[in-house]
Amino acid sequence: MENNASYVLKTRNLKAYYILDDLGKKKTVKAVDDVNLEIRKNEIYGIAGESGCGKTTLMKTLYALLKPPLRLIDGKVLYYRDGEEMDIYALDNEERRKLRWEYIAYIPQGAMSIFNPVLKIKETYRDFLDSHLSGKTRDEIFEIAREHIRQLGLPLKVLDSYPHQLSGGMRQRVAIALAALLKPAVIFADEPTTALDVVVQRGVVQLLNEIQDGLENTIILVTHDMGIHANITDRLAIMYAGKIIEEGNTDEIFDNPLHPYTKYLINSLPRFGDRGSRVSAPGNPPSLANLPGGCSFHPRCPHKMDICEKKIPELNDQGNGHKAACWLLNGGEGKDEGTS
Repeated sequence: MENNASYVLKTRNLKAYYILDDLGKKKTVKAVDDVNLEIRKNEIYGIAGESGCGKTTLMKTLYALLKPPLRLIDGKVLYYRDGEEMDIYALDNEERRKLRWEYIAYIPQGAMSIFNPVLKIKETYRDFLDSHLSGKTRDEIFEIAREHIRQLGLPLKVLDSYPHQLSGGMRQRVAIALAALLKPAVIFADEPTTALDVVVQRGVVQLLNEIQDGLENTIILVTHDMGIHANITDRLAIMYAGKIIEEGNTDEIFDNPLHPYTKYLINSLPRFGDRGSRVSAPGNPPSLANLPGGCSFHPRCPHKMDICEKKIPELNDQGNGHKAACWLLNGGEGKDEGTS
């Protein structure tokens, strides 16, 4: 049995909800609902699912970027650094600041959001390094930036550019490079290829691969694009309606998907030489503010049974670390709606 030395991150019964005031009535949006993860050192861990399933909220919760109306309702986010277990929500602001970027880094959706539009990229590097490295001169900091950009194979001219002068793909690669600057053990990448064409996507994915190979760190990659997961991730979690409904080695999930929703995601991928239409999951995802009883996928599932409407299936190991939460599988134990 693996001990905590093998892991960089674990969550325990993690719940993060949006508590909204809807015309005087409280509305609860269960964006992250009882999520348990164990993420290992030196792997690329993918999180997939349709828009609105809670992927980005999960990333923010893991990074402790909660702002009202998003609240941590229950559970823990535990990091493991030099054999020490740290609950990120138990740290004070200064301890959390040091943990960020030096040990964990976050690439949010939309590269422009992390750049000051009136500063050249080299000035962004300087501000970033000033806040984390003391005793460095301006020239020393710029040399660190140049060497970092050079090592990652990016053109040095980007340092003298303003963000708006760079293409979307180059901005994204510079954002990834900045996240890797302090050699963090964990990098969160939230939809890093969104709105990029296929060729540019390939360059972004290649850069993530090269960084992970070079640092031997962990990358947690969120994208709805199953093709990217197939190409880059070692393990994969499928998220639906705020819960993880399948998890395992990526190759195993693609070869033998266990949950009906996962099968739809994989079968919707285009295939070379196949001109037939691809079938996606019928219907639409449920509102996270008004989830159906039992398994949240049952209104869209062609295999639903009576129990699916009444009880939530547990995420159980079906062998070889391949987990799934579905009543079609043997050996599952459910829990009544409303229990924890």
